[in-house]
Amino acid sequence: MISDSNQLQIFLDVATEAALAAGAILQDYWGNLEAIEEKGRPGDLVTEADKAAEAAILQILHRHVPDHKILAEESGSLGNQESAYLWAIDPLDGTTNYAHQYPASAVSVGLLIDGIPQVGAIFDPFREELFRAAKGFGATRNRRPIRVSDTAALEKSLLVTGFAYDRRQTTDNNYAEFCHLTHLTQGVRRSGSAALDLAYIACGRLDGYWERGLSPWDMAAGIVLVEEAGGTVTAYDRSPLNISSGRILATNGPLHISLSQALQDVPPLAAWGVRSRE
Repeated sequence: MISDSNQLQIFLDVATEAALAAGAILQDYWGNLEAIEEKGRPGDLVTEADKAAEAAILQILHRHVPDHKILAEESGSLGNQESAYLWAIDPLDGTTNYAHQYPASAVSVGLLIDGIPQVGAIFDPFREELFRAAKGFGATRNRRPIRVSDTAALEKSLLVTGFAYDRRQTTDNNYAEFCHLTHLTQGVRRSGSAALDLAYIACGRLDGYWERGLSPWDMAAGIVLVEEAGGTVTAYDRSPLNISSGRILATNGPLHISLSQALQDVPPLAAWGVRSRE
């Protein structure tokens, strides 16, 4: 299914309205949390701010696009399951940061059409930065155009990554990659918010990003941002991205081949003197 530019503009406006409404709720709850819970996995937190922000997003989507499908972090799969339109929403990406009053979180609202990310809005309520993009529209930060960086060498790059919640239980945990890339670059950051990581690739603050253990709501909006800002998004091996795989490689473009190759060349974790739990 192909949506015309008028439709995409409407969907982008809906995503923006939802992201800003949720962001206002996160600002209100900041420093005033009363209930912080784990969702079954150690470190996977949910708060009343997550739930209230998601409720606001769902209300807006139900009002504007009641016949669409929704995949929400807290509520799961909702709406018309036969629809070609899927809204992937994370009302608070970076809940652990938020719960600790570490200001690195964001709202992420993305729209996939026939499985392809086409619209995205990411709002950082602490810096009041609104990142928006739609297929063919370009990408913006606070309504001004943004572009990826032009860094072309790993040794001159600043990268970002993250660690999955099950990192304590599995050897497939990104530790070796983190060590390896830290040695090859000017640095590797870990923000705790995949949405912000992708937004920062899109606006040139970071040059490359990889992560595993993600959900579609973590990535959908950010993928559109990076691609519309001139960047490249694929699987680790540069094959087309399967958003349900949980793995993503996103770069400014010039770094893509070298970062992909570096990920494939990572020495085993044991080489770094770190023991994995069996």
